[in-house]
Amino acid sequence: MAPHGGRKLLKFLILFENSSLLFFPGQFLSGRVLVELEDETPVLGLFFHVVGEGVVRLLKNGRQHISDRENYIDFRMRLLGEPGQGPVLLSPGIHSFPFKLGLPLGLPSTFLGKHGWVQYYCKAAFREPAGLLHKNQQVFIVMNPIDLNLEPPILAQPFHCEIEHRLGLNCFTSGPVSCRVRLDRGGYVPGETIGIWASVHNQSRVTIKRTKASLTETIQYMAKNRVVQTETRELASLNRGKIKAGETDDWRNEQLYVPPLPPTNLRGCHIIRIQYDVFFQIEPHSMEKPIKLQLPIMLATYPLRSDDGTLRRKRGAHYPSTLPIFRPWLDEKTFD
Repeated sequence: MAPHGGRKLLKFLILFENSSLLFFPGQFLSGRVLVELEDETPVLGLFFHVVGEGVVRLLKNGRQHISDRENYIDFRMRLLGEPGQGPVLLSPGIHSFPFKLGLPLGLPSTFLGKHGWVQYYCKAAFREPAGLLHKNQQVFIVMNPIDLNLEPPILAQPFHCEIEHRLGLNCFTSGPVSCRVRLDRGGYVPGETIGIWASVHNQSRVTIKRTKASLTETIQYMAKNRVVQTETRELASLNRGKIKAGETDDWRNEQLYVPPLPPTNLRGCHIIRIQYDVFFQIEPHSMEKPIKLQLPIMLATYPLRSDDGTLRRKRGAHYPSTLPIFRPWLDEKTFD
């Protein structure tokens, strides 16, 4: 980035040793601030600031309004100059000022959403005695992975949900619709499939139009400890056809694919929450509302392994070699 200001400053860059700009909590953020000068230049100070922050921002009357924010990193250091001292004279040519910072454990992952974000960046400021201030900024990405092998073992077990619901205007003469749903486990990674078993017994007098299973992502934005905005989108779905009155339909290990998703771990962030659910939905032919069962699941970064360390490959799994950093569907319409 070419600096604004005087002709003397030819280059002012923040360069990371890790050129991918992707870091894990606990790693070192190291690099250098590079200054190239055309002439001998007096400098009052070179300042360096590392910031990690979460922000929830809502539009109010068409104007941007920050509802809440929190800090994860706020690290400042002076790379050149002493407080209260006079200017330092730098010779023409290239000057390199190293920096190194251990990233704290437990940082939430970088996240960009419609109404908020978790972002990490470095800022450098180069101050000359005449009052000239040159600034530069460099974003970096933090990925805090979730390893299914380190989560509670219950996530590797199947889990169930059931409901009984009466359809029809005369609930006393019409029998119930009963439904049992089971997922093969409670935790998955992108590229795997969710195995679904279900039994829907229609004892009502109403035909069921279809049954549907969908994987959804719900993002909640918080401000002052309350949810101020929610967005939910469907990531994948499966359908089966009608069930007439008195009939039963069974789902037998139907496979719902988990698409490639950014590996988002927002533990440590208190103003944005992200949740994944499998919804099983029964849609009557009548005007009645669909019957919904909600099964919360965990989506992780690293898949389950056997005791000998080998990958427990799921049937139908296509583990992607890379995952997107951001959500490509951010600009798509959300549904309620």
